[in-house]
Amino acid sequence: MFKKILIANRGEIALRVIRTCREMGIKTVAVYSTADKDSLHVKFANEAVCIGKPQSADSYLNIPHIMAAAEITNADAIHPGYGFLAENAKFSQICADHGIKFIGPTPAMINGMGDKITAKETMIKAGVPVVPGGEGLLESVDEAKRLAKEIGYPVILKATAGGGGKGMRVVFEEREMEKAYTTARSEAGASFKNDGVYMEKFVEEPRHIEIQIAGDQYGTIAHLSERDCSIQRRHQKLVEESPSPFMDPDLRQRMGDAAIKAASAINYESVGTIEFLVDKHKNFYFMEMNTRIQVEHCVTEEVINFDLIKEQIKIAAGYPISGRNYEPQLHAIECRINAEDPYNDFRPSPGKITVLHQPGGHGVRVDSHAYAGYVIPPYYDSMIGKLITMAQTREEAIDTMHRALSEYIIEGIKTTIPFHLQLMKDENFRKGNFTTKFLEGFTME
Repeated sequence: MFKKILIANRGEIALRVIRTCREMGIKTVAVYSTADKDSLHVKFANEAVCIGKPQSADSYLNIPHIMAAAEITNADAIHPGYGFLAENAKFSQICADHGIKFIGPTPAMINGMGDKITAKETMIKAGVPVVPGGEGLLESVDEAKRLAKEIGYPVILKATAGGGGKGMRVVFEEREMEKAYTTARSEAGASFKNDGVYMEKFVEEPRHIEIQIAGDQYGTIAHLSERDCSIQRRHQKLVEESPSPFMDPDLRQRMGDAAIKAASAINYESVGTIEFLVDKHKNFYFMEMNTRIQVEHCVTEEVINFDLIKEQIKIAAGYPISGRNYEPQLHAIECRINAEDPYNDFRPSPGKITVLHQPGGHGVRVDSHAYAGYVIPPYYDSMIGKLITMAQTREEAIDTMHRALSEYIIEGIKTTIPFHLQLMKDENFRKGNFTTKFLEGFTME
């Protein structure tokens, strides 16, 4: 087992990793930008090293600075968390070259799933259902129009190196194609320095359901059930839950088997997530694989009583997994608490938290690095915490969530708590009647 792990991340995920390491008797090293010097992950780690200025490029994306911090503190492993360098094959390779274990998959595995065209081709060979579409990158508007006629409108253009909705455009008829193609390529180039786009059939009334998987270094792969991530705004998840209200035993079996096939196709090692689009007829299609721990991993942890960070660390250290597939025993819901103003188009709201009271009681978990007096910097993702509730039934989990949200007091900044309070009372949400488009008609009261 590792003696010391450097966490190449910040905020609540860094604190989350530190907590599990402490339970495992592993020393930790926090890295931080000058803007994060007062963050809780810096205070709770055994050691802390400043790695640069506030901008991510100067700190959390600065590989030489992170590697230097690992070497001067004698860390024998690096946990990347999520975001930043978590799915960076170059970083994984540099760790290997320096004899430091990257707690995640190998560079080849990251590359194999990081490019969406390559990933789709791999899934087709593995027999995993994929959304109908072209076999490669689009070379021209004319090619895009020709392919769209073959597939049938509506279609969606996607950046091959993309994520978070960047470089993505839905096209409902041919006259919209030229503008959509040009805009998608331009946005992809600006966001990822790669303007390649491809086309797929646009799945109408879709749900976004992902399967949590784990694979060890000996070829054993298992799934740990599903999470429904359909409540999204501009392709950014806001609420996640397990089990999905749309799921039935047959669908879970089929999707679980497909997820294991997908991970087996690249001999996957570590924890990760296979993401699917599921249509209203319960047909499902591979969307992408996340080769890292997810923000919403806590939901799975609560419904199967399982520490995914511990499992990830053990896999990296060479421990075998049990190979058992898991099904949810409880119902859990997670609301992402962001420093945003839901009454003003979710505009970011950085600043000082003057008052903070976090909820508690039976069935409540809070993962957050925030505290009263903490200043939320404007340089990073706006999420300041995750509120998770769990109960025997979905209805009870929602009721507990509403109660917990009403106790969650944050003053000095705007947060998404009012949005979540309203959502928990929404009749269609409570009935499980929603798709990824649910929030398009949602207005704050």
